[in-house]
Amino acid sequence: MSTLLDIKSSVLRQVQVCPSFRRKTEQEPETTSTDSQEPPTGAWKPGDGVEFFAHMRLILKKGDGRQGLPCPEVLLRSGSPAPAEPVDPNRGLRALTQEEMEMLYEEALYTVLHRAGTMGPDQVDDEEVLLGYLQQVFGTSLEEHTQAIERVKKAKAPMYALKVSVMRAKNLLAKDPNGFSDPYCMLGILPATGAPQEPSGQKEQRFSFRKGSKRSGPLPAKYIQVTEVKSSTLNPVWKEHFLFEIEDVNTDQLHLDIWDHDDDVSLAEACRKLNEVIGLKGMSRYFKQIVKSARANGTAGPTEDHTDDFLGCLNIPIREVPVAGTDRWFKLEPRSSASRVQGDCHLVLKLITTQRDTAMSQRGRSGFLSYLLLLSRVLRFEHRVEEPNSSSWRGELSVAGTTILCLHGAQSNLSSLQLAVLHWQVSSRHHQTRTLDYGYLLGLLEDIQAHWEEAASLPQEQEESLADSFSAFSEFGLRLLRQLRDYFPATNSTAVYRLELLLKCLDKLQLFQPSFEICPFETELNMDIAAALKRGNREWYDQLLNTKSPREQPGPQRLTGLIELADIIYEDLQSCYGVYASLFHGCLRLVLCSILKVDFFTLTFRQLERLVAEEAWMLTEELSSKMNLEVASGLFELYLTLADTQRFWSCIPGRDSRSLALAGIHTPFLPAVKLWLQVLRDQAKWRLQGAVDVDTLEPVDAASKHSSSAATASLCLSHIQELWVRLAWPDLAQAQGLGTQLSQDMCEAALFYTELLRKKVDTQPGAAGEAVSEQLCVVLNNVELVRRASGQALRGLAWPEGAAGLEGVLPRPLLSCIQALDEDLKREAHTVTAHLTSKMVADIRKYIQHISLSPDSIQNDEAVAPLLKYLDEKLALLNASLVKENLSRVLEALWELLLQAILQALSANRDVSADFYGRFHFTLEALVSFFHAEGQGLPLESLRDGSYKRLEEELRLHKCSTRECIEQFYLDKLKQRSLEQNRFGRLSVRCHYEAAEQRLAVEVLHAADLLPLDANGLSDPFVIMELGPPHLFPLVRSQRTQVKARTLHPVYDELFHFSVPAEACRRRGACVLFTVMDHDWLSTNDFAGEAALGLGGISGIARPHVGGSVRAGQPITLHLRRPRAQVRSALRMLEGRNNKEAQEFVKKLKELEKCMEADP
Repeated sequence: MSTLLDIKSSVLRQVQVCPSFRRKTEQEPETTSTDSQEPPTGAWKPGDGVEFFAHMRLILKKGDGRQGLPCPEVLLRSGSPAPAEPVDPNRGLRALTQEEMEMLYEEALYTVLHRAGTMGPDQVDDEEVLLGYLQQVFGTSLEEHTQAIERVKKAKAPMYALKVSVMRAKNLLAKDPNGFSDPYCMLGILPATGAPQEPSGQKEQRFSFRKGSKRSGPLPAKYIQVTEVKSSTLNPVWKEHFLFEIEDVNTDQLHLDIWDHDDDVSLAEACRKLNEVIGLKGMSRYFKQIVKSARANGTAGPTEDHTDDFLGCLNIPIREVPVAGTDRWFKLEPRSSASRVQGDCHLVLKLITTQRDTAMSQRGRSGFLSYLLLLSRVLRFEHRVEEPNSSSWRGELSVAGTTILCLHGAQSNLSSLQLAVLHWQVSSRHHQTRTLDYGYLLGLLEDIQAHWEEAASLPQEQEESLADSFSAFSEFGLRLLRQLRDYFPATNSTAVYRLELLLKCLDKLQLFQPSFEICPFETELNMDIAAALKRGNREWYDQLLNTKSPREQPGPQRLTGLIELADIIYEDLQSCYGVYASLFHGCLRLVLCSILKVDFFTLTFRQLERLVAEEAWMLTEELSSKMNLEVASGLFELYLTLADTQRFWSCIPGRDSRSLALAGIHTPFLPAVKLWLQVLRDQAKWRLQGAVDVDTLEPVDAASKHSSSAATASLCLSHIQELWVRLAWPDLAQAQGLGTQLSQDMCEAALFYTELLRKKVDTQPGAAGEAVSEQLCVVLNNVELVRRASGQALRGLAWPEGAAGLEGVLPRPLLSCIQALDEDLKREAHTVTAHLTSKMVADIRKYIQHISLSPDSIQNDEAVAPLLKYLDEKLALLNASLVKENLSRVLEALWELLLQAILQALSANRDVSADFYGRFHFTLEALVSFFHAEGQGLPLESLRDGSYKRLEEELRLHKCSTRECIEQFYLDKLKQRSLEQNRFGRLSVRCHYEAAEQRLAVEVLHAADLLPLDANGLSDPFVIMELGPPHLFPLVRSQRTQVKARTLHPVYDELFHFSVPAEACRRRGACVLFTVMDHDWLSTNDFAGEAALGLGGISGIARPHVGGSVRAGQPITLHLRRPRAQVRSALRMLEGRNNKEAQEFVKKLKELEKCMEADP
């Protein structure tokens, strides 16, 4: 076969998928339409369709951010510095008088000049640097500074003392047979020369006593202290505290021995000897006795069985004790090379001063107070040097400032708890005068909490001072929470983080409440916070209402402000849920306040929702009598925001079940919504009219195949659908009415648009000789785009049909509307398609005529080639201009045109050669392959249906002989089935072949439900029986029954015989044809119906007949019918033939057709 059989449209194999529907915003010029109906005068005028839909887009855009619950990541948009918090210099510590300032200056200088101990690596050891720093802090002149130093140097040096806490030991040597020891400690102060100190007149004080000791009471001692004995352990825990006076901090040292106690006698003896020591000489002898015992190292003879065993010692010079004290493990040392020791001892050492010769000490000012004043002075100085306006300062002091405070705290014997309390008091007060970082303040509270449980309670005066600072800070924090939105805006991540830290600080304050003997809070702090938030919400709302919608304004003017107010409140509620709520209640992903547990969102939502609902109820009542388009538009927009607010609450998990104040708010808005939807209908038509007026019927861009007006129409429909979704009318009955009307309006708008397009294209001049109109292609694409967009938009209008409405099932009125519109738009698309393909009819006929006139000498592929080339060129243009759905429509239309053109060519050429029909058969198959395009074009099922079957049948019949055509005529009758089985009635018969007599027995039993063909509503039916085809039964004549007068249900019961051979009955197409006629006395008989029964399957032909008569067989019911097209096609083939057999057969059938002209 020729290569032209492979000619297929390459473009058909590359059919593009229709581009997805996208919303496009374009510059939309204002247009006017003189044909549109004038709506009532009001907010929008007939030329404002663009403005109306622009406003509607703004409403929809506002709703885009209201889908679902807000996320903190979306709300926190700015990392800029937080707004400045209010400060008040009067909320700081009391200003000092000049005398108090001088006394504090003296105290600081005294601390520096009489420092003792070892400076750490992060401390300043240069005295001049520390003194210079104090000069800057107190702002004194050089002369004043020098004089003050001289005065301090003349003062008496303080008395030093060493605080020793013996905490525990570990891994000691086992001295007892049981594998353990009974360790205790002896410790004292020794001069560097090895001699003990001179006894002073003041009796040394022990700061602890033995608990649970076997001894009856503490053993008194003046210079050496002894711990309790811990029995049977190698890891003793003592936690005993001692205080030793220091004569010379530069030469004295702390000496500590650990012994294994053997019995009470040796220990009591040692304590007795200690009490009898007089002078340094006796003390020296006692320590020598200790050394002697140590050298024996537990190996003494029987005379020394009661001597305690040495376990190790420590020698710590006083000057090596760090300024800030030390808390560490010391490795035990032997007294000599012969000693065997092991283990470590945990000591806490701190060097303090007593009897300070300063004015503050002489006036009874405690070290606690002097440290507070000094810290306040240093903090103000350091903050001023840093960034005065910065809220991120975390109290980082200079090295010199830290060193001086460390010296003063140590010399004043302030505990870790007292230092933590002092830093909090000073910093929290300073924060109220100059903002600090809340993380720094939280850290100070955590320090207090860490030391609170370990330390003893504070003195009452200091606890009262701490409670006052807590009250002052909580009052300051509550004042900030009242103005939460001003100082901690939800869009500022920095401010929100500060709020988080502030709430953590307040949470810590509440944790301390049970620990105070004097409660700092009159009520629960979370109740105070809730009250502050409520008051702040009301103040914020009142200010917003007075700014946006003051009540003294007229209702229409207030409406605009109330819309803005409702939008602001909705955004605020989003912030409350997405940002603030988690901070107050510790929900979502932030682990924050576990004590406060203030449900900020519910509190705020309930309060603001009630306030805005009250305002909306009052305003709608006032505006009900002033309804116009402008008011309706405003109320519609206001209702959308209020409905969004209600939906927002319904999305909250775990919300309470109390009804909202907004419940039922839709009722007064119904008249406004109805009026607004009427305006929407008119504005949509004006918008479409304007879009079509400016449309040039050219694709909007290279990627699109529709014009600008289709994009505008799709956008309008999409906006209307989105608006309906946002409306979400809660009353089901009202929603059904609104939705039904809106769907009808959208259908009218879509059809109105296609009508405008048709008028537009009719007025456009077409290019001469142009077979494919680009403008028609654009119009066809426009119709398809609007069809898809309108279907999608209408499906989005679904509303529930009562309480039993199924989700996802469209309401019946809406479904009917969608189906009707889809049919109308498809019909419109077919109309445009027909218009488009009609320009190709002449060319197609020309190429079909070329095939029919081609001489037999030309090959079939050469004859078909011009037609295929023409189609390929045109379809390439169509594929470039049409979307996939429309290309399929055009292909179907072209296919039908080609089939009709070939049928016309066949009917115009009668009695031609078989090659003529063979060429058209070749053409038909080539076109099928071309339009199928290997699966990329039309499916084979649709190509081989309809007119194709008729054409294929005619081509096949044209190649048949006359007898074959006649046989086909009868075969078609056998294949024919009645489409309406009861329309023409039924006929019951029996049929049987009697082989012995070689005859066919046919019994006509009765008929039913025949057609009334007479004026009286009845008929006079009779049945004609004939065998066919005639050439199989040339000698058999037809037979008929009797006429049954005036009935539609005749009963015949007549038996007829036809003498025919069995072989003829088995031939192809052999049948009995029953024709029911209505007998007329004065005119030609009327045709009532016919039925055919094939002879190949009757008893006696298909299978042997077994006994009995023909009447014993089962009756056969035949449904009467009229001949259809496929039966008459064979008849047409015979009409075109000139041989006698064909003409006689046609003549006989013509006579029967005359009886069928009056078809009821």
